[in-house]
Amino acid sequence: MNAIQPAVSEIAAPLHQAFDLQRQAYLAAPVPNYSERKQDLQRLKSMLSDNREAIIDAICQDYGNRSRHESLFAEIIAVTDAINDVIKHLKKWMRVQKRHVDHTMFPGGRNRVIPQPLGVVGIIVPWNFPVNLSFVPIAQAFAAGNRAMVKMSENSRALSALLRELTARYFAEDKLQFFDETGGVGIEFSKIPFDLLVFTGSGQTGKSVMAAAAQNLTPVVLELGGKAPAVIDPDYPIEKAVGRIMFIKQFNAGQICTNVDYVFVHSSQREAFVNEAKRYVAKHCPDINHQDYTSIIDDRSMQRLQATLEDARSKGATVINLNDQDANIEARKLPLHLVLDTTPEMTIRQRETFGPLLMVLEYDSPSEVVDYVNAHDRPLAFYPFTKKRELADMYIERVMSGGVTVNDALFHLAQHDLPFGGVGGSGMGHYHGYEGFITFSKLRPIYYQPGFSPMEWLRPPYGNFATRFYNLLLKLKG
Repeated sequence: MNAIQPAVSEIAAPLHQAFDLQRQAYLAAPVPNYSERKQDLQRLKSMLSDNREAIIDAICQDYGNRSRHESLFAEIIAVTDAINDVIKHLKKWMRVQKRHVDHTMFPGGRNRVIPQPLGVVGIIVPWNFPVNLSFVPIAQAFAAGNRAMVKMSENSRALSALLRELTARYFAEDKLQFFDETGGVGIEFSKIPFDLLVFTGSGQTGKSVMAAAAQNLTPVVLELGGKAPAVIDPDYPIEKAVGRIMFIKQFNAGQICTNVDYVFVHSSQREAFVNEAKRYVAKHCPDINHQDYTSIIDDRSMQRLQATLEDARSKGATVINLNDQDANIEARKLPLHLVLDTTPEMTIRQRETFGPLLMVLEYDSPSEVVDYVNAHDRPLAFYPFTKKRELADMYIERVMSGGVTVNDALFHLAQHDLPFGGVGGSGMGHYHGYEGFITFSKLRPIYYQPGFSPMEWLRPPYGNFATRFYNLLLKLKG
């Protein structure tokens, strides 16, 4: 057995060594100033921009084929912009906050809230957007003055090796370290007594991570995905809705936690939706073997997606291959599919597809949509398409989700001034923007007592003065 994988102690040792190193560095200098934090952020940005092509190539190698333009957009440009936004607002975020004091009870007192670093942060990263989902939380951690350890996915081996090499050039080990998943690393990583642990991945794994973190009372941020729905109001232009949904569905071959997992189409527009989807694919991604069409990440995922299609087909669903091509098994290229006429026992109804498969459900009234979504786990995202403000507001009020994009999909995630996170089965906690800075900080409440305090007159034994004073307070507060 030891020949197959290292013993647990051998796996855990370098993780704990790194943690101890970062913990000691934190204790020696617990609160980096503005200049130090800005320098860390600029160095992180340089690490990305200086090595852009090498990073893109490594991601492509891990995927088998990952569209270069998709990597540029989602990994390089989006992350660079996110870091720039953090730098822009950092000084304001770091300011000490003045808070109200009740001077009837505490005359001359002062209240302040001071955002301070937590210490050492752990970040567990999935394979689908490995740079975005590592560098953005790192930037938030650095902004708050923390140190970070990052555990990459087993499907990001080439990128992990590159980032470990690059990190040594830009950062000291007591500031930032990356770790590869070689078997059992994720389990041991979750057991480390971090001051905060950020995890992005499946709900099942998220529960295990949270259970491990709970042994150390480590707070967690969990981004877990789920089955994110879209709904198209019949008054909304069907061609526009389909174009926006299909763009997101084909992006990264649908392997996005906030992707449209299924769409509600009004029963009167079923055929129109199918025809528009066919037109979109014919124009924008007609050949799955083109370099712009991203591969499925590994053989297991490819088999899972094909099994999902076969399960639906065998149980009576209408399955439409929009590319009219066979899957390329060797290259792990899977055509875009619509799946209609589904039933509850089908796999596609029960679990997140995480691939280029789009389930289409028909509806006649908005209440059907609300009831269906609310009968399942709260999704990470929700996408209503409508020109009616009151209808959009109704969906937002009655359907709880991690976030919402109205009249498109995914793009609430790209807004730097909006918090990002799940709710219920789709996760907990937030990062991005100011809320991210808060997540990675301890907001220290500080009360400053003046030289004189009336509390000195209110000590036992209680006399007439204390009685009169408390009676006065009762009148003032009543």
